[in-house]
Amino acid sequence: MRVPDRTLHLPVVRPSAQPETEAEEPDIGARAGQARDILTSELDPLPREECGVFGVSGVPAAAELTFLGLYALQHRGQESGGICAVDADGTARVRKGLGLVADIFSADDLNQLPGDTALGHVRYSTAGGSRIQNAQPIVVRYAQGDLAIAHNGNLTNGNELRNRLVEEGALFQTTSDSEVMVHLIARSRHDSVEAQIDDALTHLEGAFSLVITVGDTLYAAVDPRGFRPLVLGRLGSGHIVASETCALDIIDAEFIRDIEPGEVLRIRGPKVERLRSLPPAPRQAPCVFELVYFARPDSRLWGVSVDRSRRAFGRRLAVEHPAEADCVFAVPDSANSAALGYAEESGIPYELGLLRNHYVGRTFIKPSQADRDFGARMKYNPVREVVKDRRVVVVDDSLVRGTTSTSLVKFLRAAGAKEVHFRIASPPVTNPCFYGIDMPSKEELVGSAHSVEEIRALLGVDSLGYLSLEGMLECVEDFGPFCDACFSGNYTAPLVDAERGLASLVNPPGC
Repeated sequence: MRVPDRTLHLPVVRPSAQPETEAEEPDIGARAGQARDILTSELDPLPREECGVFGVSGVPAAAELTFLGLYALQHRGQESGGICAVDADGTARVRKGLGLVADIFSADDLNQLPGDTALGHVRYSTAGGSRIQNAQPIVVRYAQGDLAIAHNGNLTNGNELRNRLVEEGALFQTTSDSEVMVHLIARSRHDSVEAQIDDALTHLEGAFSLVITVGDTLYAAVDPRGFRPLVLGRLGSGHIVASETCALDIIDAEFIRDIEPGEVLRIRGPKVERLRSLPPAPRQAPCVFELVYFARPDSRLWGVSVDRSRRAFGRRLAVEHPAEADCVFAVPDSANSAALGYAEESGIPYELGLLRNHYVGRTFIKPSQADRDFGARMKYNPVREVVKDRRVVVVDDSLVRGTTSTSLVKFLRAAGAKEVHFRIASPPVTNPCFYGIDMPSKEELVGSAHSVEEIRALLGVDSLGYLSLEGMLECVEDFGPFCDACFSGNYTAPLVDAERGLASLVNPPGC
């Protein structure tokens, strides 16, 4: 086993010149940033997954496949996106922009990204804000050729590493902790690309699911605890790497397996080689919040169906917190499966009691006057014929700040609901996440600041019930153990930056 040199001696890393393909920061970027400021506080109080990644090796028109893969992963990041394609000569070309995938890339853009190897990224920001510089993939020229990297997760020692690198003369182009990895790879004293990547990864703490290209070789790696999902698929004679299986489905690729915690793969077309695994962690800890909220219900992660997990949460919730009611419905869309499970177990009919406007994120219009219910009114509307004069059970996947839920209850009462019983298909969220979720501070989390009875009164509901932590974990115990830090406060990876005062407790730098 190699012992890496942990002294950081940094060579020059030159950002790639991309004037013909990388988007400038146009007026729409400022508008997107403005919209995010409006929508974050008023329309989107839920925690947000930071990133989704996708990689292709050995398949013609790889950039087009990456576009489709990112389209399927759009739920994992809606602020920016990027695609880097590598041609037969090993030359990398990149196109990045702010906004949704369909708005960033045109057919002409994809035609200018030739090659059988590509990787892509969709992103939400944490620290650093809405800046094109923070969009990924990050692409650089270094001694071994063109290198591109796309990262999902959050390093808990990213700021410590950055500070040490800056002291040795490193120049950073972004505020993302993902760029730290580029410098670590480039400064490694090992000779081969594989050894340099291995060396860099051994410095990292926290969560990382990575897709890297060096020339036309694709690499994939997952941190030893396996916080964020990454799956391997096959298409023709080539291979695909993606954050979720739904991204394989959209291109009709065959699912092979999950990439395991600590695993590092080298992929060249039909050939997949497992490199030296990272040192094992005391405990693997995939994020259970992926199953609760983030992942698409048609995906399978870590061997378990997201839809079936959420239905199991809903069924257990009905056992733990029954209600006498006339109908059950979900806060769409992420709670649909849990609400179905609740209805199945309780025998209460399932209805479409709330409809969601899926286009709300595209507006740049502020309300003409202060209106605390503005966000919820734009996103949701009750079906009066379902709600009027009825006792309703409303199932949501989680309760973070509680602001949207309070507005929803008002709307349901105004629509004529006789009783409103709120059910949450996860435990109270009591702690921030440091492993790749943009979660509010502990003080902003309603589950941390108030008791269940206090929350019930704040929401204005007739009854409130949370799924127990024990019940949630028992529903997926055959596939665990899982990281449940946002519910329990039991952090499985060291919080190096936070403990040393190097990171914000609200917004770690993230991918």
